[in-house]
Amino acid sequence: MNAFENPEIEITAQRAAELMAGGATVIDVRESYEREAGYIAGTRHIELERLASSADQIDRDRPVVFHCRLGMRSAMAASAFRAAGYDAYTLTGGIQAWVDAGLPIEPDGGYVAEH
Repeated sequence: MNAFENPEIEITAQRAAELMAGGATVIDVRESYEREAGYIAGTRHIELERLASSADQIDRDRPVVFHCRLGMRSAMAASAFRAAGYDAYTLTGGIQAWVDAGLPIEPDGGYVAEH
C-alpha cells in the first residue's frame, strides 16, 4: 500500500458516475490544458493549486468526488477535504479509469492529456 492509497475514499468510475447522477459534486483538479483536451460532462474545474482557496464554494451537504488524470492529485484533495469534514472521494485511476470503463468524455474527440 502506498502513501496515497486509502480504501475509505477510493471509488471506481462506475461508483463516481452513480454518485454524480445522485447529485454529488465532481471536481476536476487537473491543469487547464488537461481539462481542455477532454473532461467529464457536468464536472467543475478547480485546479489543485486553487482548491484550498475555493473550498467555501464547495457544498458540504453533498458528496464530492475529485478526479485528475490517474488519481494521485485527487487522492490528496479527497484526503484533505475528508479531514475537513466533507464526504469526499477520489476517482481511483482518474479520468483514465473513467475512459477505460467506457464512460464518455467531452468534447467529441476528447482525450486524456498527459500531465
